[in-house]
Amino acid sequence: MSLYPLFADLRGRPALVVGGGEVAQRKIVRLLGAGAAVTVVSPHLHPSLVELVRAGKVAHQEAEFRPELLDGQWLAIAATANHGVNRAVALAAQARRILVNVVDDAQLSSFHVPAVIDRAPVQIAISTAGAAPMLARVLRERIEALLDQSVGALARLLDRYRLRIRERHPDVAARRRFYSQAITGPVAALLRRARPADAEAELQGALVLGQSEQPGSVALVGAGPGDPGLLTLHALRALNEADVILHDRLVDARILDLARRDAQFIDVGKRAGAHATNQDRIHELLLAYARSGKRVVRLKGGDPFVFGRGGEEIEFLREQAIAYEVVPGITAATACAAYAGIPLTHRDHAQSVRFVTAHCRDSLDALDWPALAADRQTLAVYMGIGEVETVSDRLIAHGRDRATPFALIENGSRPEQRIVTGVLAELVERARRYAVTSPAMLIIGDVAALAERLHWFGAAPLGSGADSSMPVDGEFATAQSYA
Repeated sequence: MSLYPLFADLRGRPALVVGGGEVAQRKIVRLLGAGAAVTVVSPHLHPSLVELVRAGKVAHQEAEFRPELLDGQWLAIAATANHGVNRAVALAAQARRILVNVVDDAQLSSFHVPAVIDRAPVQIAISTAGAAPMLARVLRERIEALLDQSVGALARLLDRYRLRIRERHPDVAARRRFYSQAITGPVAALLRRARPADAEAELQGALVLGQSEQPGSVALVGAGPGDPGLLTLHALRALNEADVILHDRLVDARILDLARRDAQFIDVGKRAGAHATNQDRIHELLLAYARSGKRVVRLKGGDPFVFGRGGEEIEFLREQAIAYEVVPGITAATACAAYAGIPLTHRDHAQSVRFVTAHCRDSLDALDWPALAADRQTLAVYMGIGEVETVSDRLIAHGRDRATPFALIENGSRPEQRIVTGVLAELVERARRYAVTSPAMLIIGDVAALAERLHWFGAAPLGSGADSSMPVDGEFATAQSYA
């Protein structure tokens, strides 16, 4: 270890920053956040620093650096563009045994400013000893994704009860077990759900009753349409804490790779014509694993509450008194349309958007076709690749213009994404010609035509101007599409 890590208490203590530019401004803001009494030395100041000085938050020495300005300081930062000035600050500070940081010069620095993850009062600092600051930033981003914002609230709650916990559990091993349960169990879960009063009551109850068997829980997590970069931070945290992951068939393998390595993975994907796992069986699995004390993630493609049966599952969990939370995902309609360059609403073309599902005849019969056939709106049809003929026929029969544009987005947001465009009258023929398969999202409306010139991800759309001379063998799939 080349550096000694420490966290300095600078509240009310003087710190000197030499330099008045943007870099100095960033350093000053962090010092102020730690409560330091900051003086900036520079003949000229960045406008944002001028405001801080006017507000009385920073003292200003409108002068060139002189060594005696360091007298009485606890630490110093040299942040000028002049190497000679920076070196003079470093040598003068070292002579006075004052810790000094010279921006972008590890050799002259006696301390380094780390990349910080702030969940006050919890802080995680990452340093490469000045060797590779960009690496520290990348590591910070990765760790940020794993830490929920409620970590700070958990630390403050445990701090308030520290003496009571010590009195209740004088044995160190028992105390560690208690903390472990508080940090990974219901107390932390309630704080993540923004229920601090319930979390405190849970902690109080645990102190009174002592150790108990860890209760299980279920998180319904939306995996989005496929691109792992579209996962939310909450989703990534849940995947890294899960003991068991029940996942849909359409969840991208790259997303499963982000999960906890030793988790148990169970494919509960439903396939048209051959249901691998019916909904009742999924309920049974959720219940069994949660009651055994496991942290279960029900991982769904898209969003759990958009044609994902998430409502049915949390109704079941509530009836069984199983703790649950819901982590929304980016639903396929918004993600696939965005990756195809299609705005679902547009001031000139569509003032509303409707999400509909067409995965079976019963769902089609339940739709309000006259309303769906109205113009100046966008239809986003989920699970519809096997019913494109029925969708097209019924929309046209109820008055939708045969020349209405459509876009079929296959494997939206994934490297193999394809877009097939055309007009409603030729939807069936184009879906067959290009053998469009599940998962695919169908977008109908004037906005779909924008894919021809606004697409940005993957290959250009196979539209009216595309080469259609190459025949494609095989029928297009009738399997379940995006959920």
